[in-house]
Amino acid sequence: MDESKEAGSTTGPGGAPPLPFRSAVEALRGARLRPQIEVEPTPAPKRLAPYAYALEAAVMDGEEDLADGRLVLLHDPAGHDAWHGTFRLVTLVRAELEPEMAADPLLPDVCWSWLTGALTARGLAFGEPSGTVTRASSHYFGGLSERPAASQIEIRASWTPREGLGGVPDTATHLVAWCDLLAQVAGLPPAAPGDASVVTLPQRRGPQSR
Repeated sequence: MDESKEAGSTTGPGGAPPLPFRSAVEALRGARLRPQIEVEPTPAPKRLAPYAYALEAAVMDGEEDLADGRLVLLHDPAGHDAWHGTFRLVTLVRAELEPEMAADPLLPDVCWSWLTGALTARGLAFGEPSGTVTRASSHYFGGLSERPAASQIEIRASWTPREGLGGVPDTATHLVAWCDLLAQVAGLPPAAPGDASVVTLPQRRGPQSR
């Protein structure tokens, strides 16, 4: 898993990654996901932890991009005081929304509940969740005045997945839960009964060009 050969992974100063990290990455690669969600490795950050693996994803409707995001798995064999563990998951999720929905004062709380609800719905144990929900609006003037106003929701978050046998967290299920969040932000129906998190955001903007 040398960085020059494996997109999304880093080796760290000790050479080959330790077995728990390798096992966690293999589980990510083997996860079964919804067909509407396209996932592929992407270069991982090098300074957040000794070992890291990153994925990027897009929720697709034909050729249209409904939402996109990035999920990064971090590993520090020595542990991290802020994580309360040796692994950490970090995410960014973005989607376009109708301006009136972006103005809803409850929107940030709802979006955060989608994240925690997606993890809980999959029966995952996790700790130390933290993050931000940001909404931004763009209004166009002059030569761009014909463009409709656009609003975007952005979720940045991180949490500590609880480690299981051999010190390895259930990263495959965490990825599935993260994809549940992506699908919900994109306005897709739940993959199966009981998979929904908390509430569904109505009137999401239609498909956006990539």
